[in-house]
Amino acid sequence: WEQFCCIAALEEAVFITGGFGTDSGRLRTTQAMVGGMDAPTTPLSRSKQEAREVWPLWKLVLIALPQLSVQVLWCFIGPHSAPYMQHLGAGTVLATLNNIAGPITGFFTGPIVGATSDGLTSRFGRRRPVIVTGLVSLWIAGMLFSGAEHIFPLRQCGAAGPASILEGNATNATRLLSEAEPMPVPCTALFFAAPMYWVMDVTINILQTPHRALVADLASPHQQVPMQVVFVFMMSIGNFLAFSIMQIYEKPVDHMIELMLGICLLNTVCVAIQFSVAREIPLNKADGPKKNACSPVLDVVEAVRHSPCLLYQLAGVQCLVWIGNTAWNLYSAQWFTQAVFQGAEHAGKGTEEYNNYVEGNAAFSFGGQMKSVLQLISTLVIMAILLKTTIRPRLVYAPCIFIGTVVSLLAAFVVGHAGGFAKLCLIFSIMPETGSFAIPFGLVATLNTRAAQEGKVVSTALQMALLNCCVTVGQQICTMILAVIESQMSLEKALPLVFMVAAAAQGFGGIGALFLNDAPPDAPLAEDSEEETEADAEVGTEADAQNSGEANTAPAQEA
Repeated sequence: WEQFCCIAALEEAVFITGGFGTDSGRLRTTQAMVGGMDAPTTPLSRSKQEAREVWPLWKLVLIALPQLSVQVLWCFIGPHSAPYMQHLGAGTVLATLNNIAGPITGFFTGPIVGATSDGLTSRFGRRRPVIVTGLVSLWIAGMLFSGAEHIFPLRQCGAAGPASILEGNATNATRLLSEAEPMPVPCTALFFAAPMYWVMDVTINILQTPHRALVADLASPHQQVPMQVVFVFMMSIGNFLAFSIMQIYEKPVDHMIELMLGICLLNTVCVAIQFSVAREIPLNKADGPKKNACSPVLDVVEAVRHSPCLLYQLAGVQCLVWIGNTAWNLYSAQWFTQAVFQGAEHAGKGTEEYNNYVEGNAAFSFGGQMKSVLQLISTLVIMAILLKTTIRPRLVYAPCIFIGTVVSLLAAFVVGHAGGFAKLCLIFSIMPETGSFAIPFGLVATLNTRAAQEGKVVSTALQMALLNCCVTVGQQICTMILAVIESQMSLEKALPLVFMVAAAAQGFGGIGALFLNDAPPDAPLAEDSEEETEADAEVGTEADAQNSGEANTAPAQEA
């Protein structure tokens, strides 16, 4: 972590052309020439170095505040996207498949938006125009998505009727609902909301990409580490607020437009506070990077081709870990309400199924709040271990992943209908995600430090972008597997099976993490040690001969 922050500070101190951000907002720089050549410096970067304003930490905290509201948005919309699709009349398979919107849009939107932001020459700065664009588009897409049922009113029918149109199986539909339980007919509202969900995911990525970049632009090198801790707090508090919002209504999917309105207002307030504090120096057109919109994707492909073995190992581990993380992040709400508590979203108010659904949602919300608290504590503990001890990162990362393996196995085979046990599993399911945010990116920094010592060209940010892409691949795999399982059985039976898949994936991921080569960059390799030993011996022999010659000539010189 310390090495990562040092590299971030180094890249911030010089002008790096063609940088970009990612969907998680952690990255914003691109290739830097390290070891053997100095990074290019433009007149703009020199003026920034000569007259750089040192911002108070409290101002940087306010500038980072929108990360909190964006995290509220992600944490709320993730577990409720599929239930909302079902609320509009979609079958379980289609509702699950629509969740591939996030991984696909994040894979492409982040790099492209980041590249646009880094090269923007607006008089209002590089970051703020992009943030405003994302916020305005979020308002439009968010309101249209959440208000679909109000724009196109839903029709009601019996469960055995047209409700099975999108399910593709009338038996499935009648099994999920009794004859007395009304369900919306798949209609215009569903076909309008499904693609609008994709558009909304794009707008969220546009909004969130420049936030960390703006903070990194303004923070001094010694403020980089404290600001990373601030972002951890923002994300944890955002998650806590999102799970708290879920407790406002008994059935959140019945009040999507009200909840989305509140979340959009929260994002607007946070961005307004950010803009009232932040000031940007516009980028001159002559200094702007000369790259097109496809350059970030092409750069990532180029970085993959020339990356060392450790990066491929990390990429595989990240993909496996996020198969498990996605099972918990996107589908644990349905697991609580329908599998653990045996509720039904379309059950009539006052029925046992309705009460069970409400109780399951309350248990999920409380478990999520406690999960957010554990996320904050565990992140700080991991950072302290990596900074204050000599324990290797892989020995910290692997146990975090194995904790996720254990809780996924318990969810699949042991929990059953025990609500308290389910909440405990949900709380500790955050550990693999916490480790995946803190450790792999630090290992990339370690890897590139070693490469820089060897005089090689390194691509720190591009390699980190590859790790983020692997996160989206894991999300895609989990969603597709669950959709296939749901096509063969009911949702209640499918959800425990996806936790079995999560346990297997994270088990292999933990084993892979144990075999990562995370030796510190100043530890020479075996071949290097032998070469250095031979070179030292030769130098020692030459030195002895030289000293001997000097000793023989000393009397003559004195005479």
